[in-house]
Amino acid sequence: MSNVLVVLNPTAGRGSGARLLPRVTTYLEEHGLDYQLEVTTGPGHAVHLAWEAADQGRAAVVAVGGDGTTNEVLNGLMQAGGGADGTALGVLPIGTGNDFAFGAGLPLDLQEACRVAAQGGSRILDAGCFRADNEEPRFFGNGTGVGFDAMANIESRKIKRLRGDLLYLVAVIRTLAFYYHAPQTTIQVDGQEIVQPCLLISVMNGRRMGGAFYLTPDSRMDDGLLDLCVAAKVGRPKMVAFVPRFMRGTHITDHDVTIAQGRKVTIVSDSPWAAQVDGEIYGVGARRYEVELFPQRLRLLR
Repeated sequence: MSNVLVVLNPTAGRGSGARLLPRVTTYLEEHGLDYQLEVTTGPGHAVHLAWEAADQGRAAVVAVGGDGTTNEVLNGLMQAGGGADGTALGVLPIGTGNDFAFGAGLPLDLQEACRVAAQGGSRILDAGCFRADNEEPRFFGNGTGVGFDAMANIESRKIKRLRGDLLYLVAVIRTLAFYYHAPQTTIQVDGQEIVQPCLLISVMNGRRMGGAFYLTPDSRMDDGLLDLCVAAKVGRPKMVAFVPRFMRGTHITDHDVTIAQGRKVTIVSDSPWAAQVDGEIYGVGARRYEVELFPQRLRLLR
């Protein structure tokens, strides 16, 4: 494959990006990929690089990093027009969670991921767009969350010495101890309405969030539907009991959890919340969120 831009985030995976750069270039050259390498210099840089690459008509932009880097590249491609015939997204997952790569069925092994990116095969996925009433819209590939999981994401950033599943598990435990916010919320999913106090609202394209939590275990990234997981207000003992169930994906049968599907979701809360988009904090202090699916809009190298 030729005419490819590789965008590497040196801070991904708590510094793994910089450490793995020589290995990435070696593997890509071994597999014969004709590419140009750019190393990001800060937040938002990958968005600009991806948009510019799509505008130049490059065949693909390969994100080397975690879910945040992948989300930035995806946003650049979508802002440039996206589409099944547009510049493809490639992913070399070296981040902490790698939930997008997992949900899309991509290899999590770096060398195998380089081989897949170089061979140039592709599939078409859906993409979503998340809008808060206090921020610009943001596209996503894996999923979004309002409430508890956003606060757990914020908590995870305070933990400096852990990585992977353990990092997010410790962040969830800390959030359970210090956070309890379940405002009255109205959720509309393609006309269906849910009105109740909510602890957590996840609108997903993929299956997993936080590297270990299967919020919507039956979700598919190419079925033309968003998958919604809503956890009602419950006491702290049940919140604790939910943790292993979310890790196994067995929470979906609980009477305090609502699972739904649709193409457009509106969330209105009577008090401010925080949200996350593909693991990146978004819309802190917003009361209204809108999520919309764009079916078959993202070409993925696989």
